Amino acid sequence: MPVKKIVPCLDCDLCVPGGRVVKGVKFKQITYAGVPWELAEKYSKGGADELVMLDITASRDRRETMANVVKHTAEHVSVPFAVGGGMGSAEDAGRILKAGADKVSINTAAVKTPDLINRLSEAFGSQACVVAVDARRNYDVENGPDNGVVVKTGEGKCWFECSIYGGHEFTGMDAIQWSREAARRGAGEILPTSMDRDGTKDGYDIPMIKAVCEAVNIPVTASGGCGEPAHILEVFLETDASAALAASIFHYDEYGISEVKEYLRKHGVDVRI
Repeated sequence: MPVKKIVPCLDCDLCVPGGRVVKGVKFKQITYAGVPWELAEKYSKGGADELVMLDITASRDRRETMANVVKHTAEHVSVPFAVGGGMGSAEDAGRILKAGADKVSINTAAVKTPDLINRLSEAFGSQACVVAVDARRNYDVENGPDNGVVVKTGEGKCWFECSIYGGHEFTGMDAIQWSREAARRGAGEILPTSMDRDGTKDGYDIPMIKAVCEAVNIPVTASGGCGEPAHILEVFLETDASAALAASIFHYDEYGISEVKEYLRKHGVDVRI
């Protein structure tokens, strides 16, 4: 088994002065969790392999991600980190990378302008282009998209519908097919988040993550639903995800990163200690 990565996620509301890290349940019920660069530094020193910082209100508010917050965060961390939210052009991405981010994550802009994936990959390299896919289960398979991928789950057959604008608008697009297209266009990584599991601590949506992994030949970071180390172990054993993203368990000190890694290593998963 290849070395797996643990990736804390900082969902940020950067429309307030200085920004703040928040956490929600199924993209709602948002609560305060901390200061972006303070948590980033804590996780960087605590053994995180990478970090993800998502400005969850930028696309919905039609504003740019705050480069000054990214720059301040970069001064406090020593691990690679990706930044997403509000980027609609290669120029926007270049500004964030120049501010100190190692990768940019795009969702809404990529769905609306798929060629943006090609442009970012060509301009900055595929390793710097992450395509985030926020999706929920849709059990109406009879009326799903023509090219939709139907997946069997314990609750019945479904397809996974993509959303944009921080989960506020659904597109009718199939998440598995979209992930495949994003990889074909040059994305270096897919970040699929289960909206059904987000913040619930019920575990990752294994059928969804597994389907995305089988559809692409690039790294996949599982996201949405982590509530304990056993959930991370499950996603690594049951899918080909290269990394597991988590937020709540780290933000509220329920588990430490080193504690999670020791648990994984004890159960045969190769991680960097």
